[in-house]
Amino acid sequence: MSLEFSVVPSSEGAEVLAIGVDADLEPVGPGVGSAEVDAAFLRATGFRGKVGETQWLSGSGRALLVVGVGPRSALSTDDLRKAAAAAARAAAAVPTLVTTLHHAAAPPDPATVAEGMALATYRYRSDPEHPAPRLAKVVLVGTPEETDAKVAPALVRAAATLRTRDWVNRPPGQLRPRRFAEEAAEAGAAAGLEVEIWDEERIAAEGLGCLAGVAAGSSEPPRLVRLTYRPAGVATGHLALVGKGITFDSGGLSLKPAASMETMKSDMGGAAAVLSAVLALPALAPTVRVDAWAAIAENMPSGEAIRPGDVLTAKDGTTVEVLNTDAEGRLVLADALLVAAEANPDVIVDIATLTGGQRIALGSAVAGVLGTDDAVAAVIAAGALAGEPAWRLPLWQPYRSKLDSDVADLRNVSTDNGASTIMAALFLERFVGERAWAHLDIAAPSFVDKATGWLSKGATGWGTRTLIELVTAWG
Repeated sequence: MSLEFSVVPSSEGAEVLAIGVDADLEPVGPGVGSAEVDAAFLRATGFRGKVGETQWLSGSGRALLVVGVGPRSALSTDDLRKAAAAAARAAAAVPTLVTTLHHAAAPPDPATVAEGMALATYRYRSDPEHPAPRLAKVVLVGTPEETDAKVAPALVRAAATLRTRDWVNRPPGQLRPRRFAEEAAEAGAAAGLEVEIWDEERIAAEGLGCLAGVAAGSSEPPRLVRLTYRPAGVATGHLALVGKGITFDSGGLSLKPAASMETMKSDMGGAAAVLSAVLALPALAPTVRVDAWAAIAENMPSGEAIRPGDVLTAKDGTTVEVLNTDAEGRLVLADALLVAAEANPDVIVDIATLTGGQRIALGSAVAGVLGTDDAVAAVIAAGALAGEPAWRLPLWQPYRSKLDSDVADLRNVSTDNGASTIMAALFLERFVGERAWAHLDIAAPSFVDKATGWLSKGATGWGTRTLIELVTAWG
């Protein structure tokens, strides 16, 4: 992460200062008075102090970036994160920005401001010879001892999200399954995590027929990756995180239309999120054990690809009739869930860019979550802290019969096109047994076509910080 943060006790001498202004156009930072903030001018420009509004002023020999935070009595963590992101974007051409924006919250919240700014300044593509102007350093006004302790973990969470974005934004030809697994393993070893990679021979020997079947149409073999974090002392719990890692999804023989393939490099967003989340844990030192499993493959059409009507056998012997090869994510997750369950974790959370129905039901700003009560509640609470909202959908058991097959234990899609997100979760439920489990569908929010708030254009890294918040809350 290239954005640097430091702390100073005063904004005196700052050439550029970002300050919060509430809905009454009153400055909320210390040491900034009405003499510097011209409320009449702000009103004349149409500025109303709404969350994320920005306006440049000049006062006392320095440039002032005024940032709206809305009514202070209603200011939420998410609002402050969005305001900080807006400030960072508005100051993109400023080398160093001093800010009192974190004092808009009571008590001051430098962690959220640092997180919002770090996320908003992300850029994937850069030209070393002609780099675009960008904010390089943020100075927070406050007490260094207190502020540093709060900012450090926020920057760890932000850096993990940016790692996810980098992986998801990578051209799919540059991040095929073997390369993705290698990079995850290298990062895991550097972080001091346990690392295990199953190659195609191990996958076959272990009976992961669903994962192998999805990969059959590609010249690139599949991989199953495990990264494990263990706390220094006795673990107070055990979580398993499972991610879908389809590095490119053509739909297989159920080929997608061309326009639908344009963003399919993002179909490994779930795997990127679980791997990045566990890579952040050594710096945060939670007291629980966490296993991150990533099922990685390409879904391609060829003479070797699985056909609609083929039957695959999962690790536990469950047979699956494949009626649509573009419903491949649930197939690779089925085997990964079975492997994750063998270690008997307290809870399993899987995350995947799984269904178009998630976008139809909830749009691009809210993920869908399904599963058992306690696990779902924990994921929703973690997402609220991360600014990644999730909404619970029902695991409606009367729909389960729509997955019945005449030739196998179940089919991978329902007999109609309705409730696709629910149907996918009902399929996955078969492979988690009786334990606590949550399934997070991030199909829409993982990749967006416009930057907004702290989200970048392209890969957003959605789910990474939700998983980190989930783990740290657990222990």
